Formats: sequence, structure tokens, C-alpha cells
Amino acid sequence: MREQPEQQAPPVQRLRVRYAKRGRLRFTSHRDFSRAFERAIVRARVPMAYSSGFNPHPRISYAGAAPTGAASEAEYLEIGLSREVDPRAVHEALDEALPAGLDVLEVVTSAGGSLADRLEASVWRIRVPRLAAAEAGSAVEAFLAADTVEVERMTKKGLRSFNCREAVVSLASHSSEDSVEECAILEVVLRHGTPSVRPDDVLVGLRAIAGLEAGAAPLYERLAQGPLDARAGTVGDPLALDRDTA
Repeated sequence: MREQPEQQAPPVQRLRVRYAKRGRLRFTSHRDFSRAFERAIVRARVPMAYSSGFNPHPRISYAGAAPTGAASEAEYLEIGLSREVDPRAVHEALDEALPAGLDVLEVVTSAGGSLADRLEASVWRIRVPRLAAAEAGSAVEAFLAADTVEVERMTKKGLRSFNCREAVVSLASHSSEDSVEECAILEVVLRHGTPSVRPDDVLVGLRAIAGLEAGAAPLYERLAQGPLDARAGTVGDPLALDRDTA
């Protein structure tokens, strides 16, 4: 009879981490990042708590990861520790242990509750090179005037069709002021849900509804994610409650 594995003690402290994916590291997949982060945990000597079972794993919970290829200033995860530590020391040690481009922005002590439940929406910036702002603006108006914008995406279960308009809380366009070539900027607030609507789905929707051609090299950047104020159409800070109770 196989011996039962030793039961691990529950975490003594939980820390919530906000980090960024920048530059070429935006092409890091979620699996690649998780491996890099676990190596950084070891190098930084963070006293991790581990799960019970025959194959214990460090207690790390990821929430709302950005798609591969998208930059982000608002990625979140939570770690469980075997003893209490200063969040500022963990911030400094993890940021030093991770490669440049995977940057730790903030570490706070968890006030409890579900971090994932606070991530209700995201703010995205989409840079579309060689696209006139006026053309983008006309397409945005047509998109917002539509009740339904059906798009298709290949998923693990095959080709799926869904209404991407439903997830768009707000969408606006303007021209880039720091680009030497013509470049349109789209700012979009996307409500999280199932299926998850991504910023590239919005571009597909703009093409479907208005014939907008975004070309082959749009740049996607998540600026924020957190609780949604549906009336104002704004996204709040998911770590505000943790700071308030610190």
C-alpha cells in the first residue's frame, strides 16, 4: 500500500504581486512565465508554502494572464508563504531575480477574498501602424452603433463564433503623437467573461463591421485590469482594498 504523502501546513501569509510584461518579453507564454517565476522564487529565497500530495507545488495562483504577444502593465498573481515576510523585501528580491522585461511593480499583503473575482475588466491600448486616425474613427463609430458583431476564433474545441460587441464597454480612437509614421491608437475597455474577448477580436470585429484593415503588426498593451465601474466605464485598482487594510 502506497504511503500517504505528508500534509503541508497552510500558508501563514499571502502576498499579491502586480507585474509587467514589456518589450520582447511580451512574447513570453503563460507557461514560460510560470517557469521563470518559479525559478525567480528559488533565487530570491522566498519562503514558499507548498501544496499537499505526492507532487507538492509552490502555492502560486495566477489570475487574468494576458495573451502571448501582448505587453501588459497589469498582470497579477498571488503566492502563499510558510512564514511572514516584508512585502517590500519580496518585491526587491523578485524584481532582481526576474529577467528585464518581466518587472515586478508592486507586492502587497492579501486582505483575503478572491483576487480573480476583482479582475472584472481590462483597459487595452492597440497601436495600428500605417492606419489613418480618421479611418479608424469611422470604423469605431460603426462598431459602437451595432448591437451584435460576430467574430470567429479557433479554440481548443474548434472554430467558435461569438459576439465581441457585448464585451466592449468603451472604444475610442485617436492618432499617435509620438510616431514618425501614420499610426492610429485604439483605447478599449473590455469586460471579462466567457468566452474571453481579446483585443485582437475587436480588430476582427472592426474589419467585419466596417472593413477596417489593421495590417499584420498591431501592438497590444494592457494598461490596467480590475473591478469595473459599469456606469462610468472605468477600471479600478484590484489591490486598493489590500493596501487599505495593511
